[in-house]
Amino acid sequence: MTVVDLEKGAPQDAPQDAPQDAPVSPAARTSLAADPATVPDVPRRIGGVTRSGVLSVFGAAASGLCVAVLLFGELAPFSGALGFFVTAYLSFLGIYAVLTGLEEDGQAVRDRVMTVVLWSAGGTMFAALTMVVGFTAWRGREALPHANFFTQDMQAAGPLDPLTDGGIAHAMLGTLIMITIALAITVPLGLACAVYLNQIPGRFSRFVRTIVEAMTALPSIVAGLMVYAVWILNLGMQKSGLAAGFAISVMMLPIVIRAADVVLRLVPGTLTEASEALGAPRWRTVWHVVLPTARSGLATAVILGTARGIGETSPVLLTAGFTAALNADPTSGPMISLPLAVFNFVKSPEPTMIARGFGAAAVLMALVLVLFMIARVIGGRGPGHQNKRQARRAARASRRDTTRFAELHTPALELFETGASETDGGTERPERGAQTGSSEGNARTERPERGAGNGATSPDAPAPDNGEHSPEDNAPAAADGGPASQGPPAPDNETRTGGAGGNTDPATGDSH
Repeated sequence: MTVVDLEKGAPQDAPQDAPQDAPVSPAARTSLAADPATVPDVPRRIGGVTRSGVLSVFGAAASGLCVAVLLFGELAPFSGALGFFVTAYLSFLGIYAVLTGLEEDGQAVRDRVMTVVLWSAGGTMFAALTMVVGFTAWRGREALPHANFFTQDMQAAGPLDPLTDGGIAHAMLGTLIMITIALAITVPLGLACAVYLNQIPGRFSRFVRTIVEAMTALPSIVAGLMVYAVWILNLGMQKSGLAAGFAISVMMLPIVIRAADVVLRLVPGTLTEASEALGAPRWRTVWHVVLPTARSGLATAVILGTARGIGETSPVLLTAGFTAALNADPTSGPMISLPLAVFNFVKSPEPTMIARGFGAAAVLMALVLVLFMIARVIGGRGPGHQNKRQARRAARASRRDTTRFAELHTPALELFETGASETDGGTERPERGAQTGSSEGNARTERPERGAGNGATSPDAPAPDNGEHSPEDNAPAAADGGPASQGPPAPDNETRTGGAGGNTDPATGDSH
């Protein structure tokens, strides 16, 4: 097949001797334009909003609604609001797929349809969440504006009393105490178990993982019965907030372990390998590398467990009992939580009690939101992302490390420094071997005199290092080639003359 040069409009496999500016006939231009190989490849646009896409969505939505109206009102004896919306949505998806297929290929059609399905699911969940929160806050609007609703208990208020009397202070305090006890038990045990499952694989770890997965489906009433049988019946303890905290921790523990285990698996293995290659033990690698890297995900795991435990009702009813008075001691006396107070309020036929129940539910949602925000602040950002405070702390640590390394390496540099120069009048440094040598047992290695052309050696002292001159360097050599005579040393300010490395003989005037 002929490959066309789009810039010049001529085939690339044309003969070499063909002129470059040869005119192309109109028939040839038509054939080149009709050849699909001459059209350049244009990448398909995957994301973004286009005019045709918006028109297709709205047109398909209108068509699906019309199809549902025809089926439920004119053509078929269908009825029911749920069936109407389901039929309209399915008709919308089918019509949208047809409209998209007029312009795109099969892969693009599937991509557009799945995008619409995911957006629809997300919008439905957001609408449901907004409806739940808004409906709860709207029904509790009568009780929430009163200050006594947050500062008083129900010990002196009854079902017929107005909203200006009584409150949920006892339930708020009980919920905070119970969830604090449960978190104090769950967070260390859950994170330790997740680290064990992640760092020490084996048969026992697989068994523990199986037990944890089975405990996630444990009914809450079973956890309450277990704590009630062990703590209250067998040990003889009374119902209290401490027992309720134990029951809530049993419900939270498998959620925290599973979520933390999944997060720890996402930590790159190269980080742990690099830490262990530097000589760090396993516990230090986990404490300083694995856990800080997965800190944000671990905070999410704790929040998931907290959301599961803070809304439990039956374990609290079995283990903590019920009370209308404020009790701040978790070890003695019954205690009530917000979910149990909501259940007790809304089952009353009185409108004021129902308003108190919805107000308590709104406070419970706000409390979960506050705990979530605290966990987000503690968890920080994801790996590799630092806020301004963390960046400043890392910069200060880097400066401290730089100063410490400089102080450690500065004394070592003196081993490589040269001795004092002759012009500075410094004292000559002896060789390290000469400092420890003695005449009794240490043999000295004789070196040739520096600059002596006759290769004579000095038997009295070792040759000075670092380019310094000994007194024997300037002494005259013996006539018979022996050692130099023991004459007075030459002054230090004498300069060498002659060739490279040679000295001037004062007797003959020759340079060696």
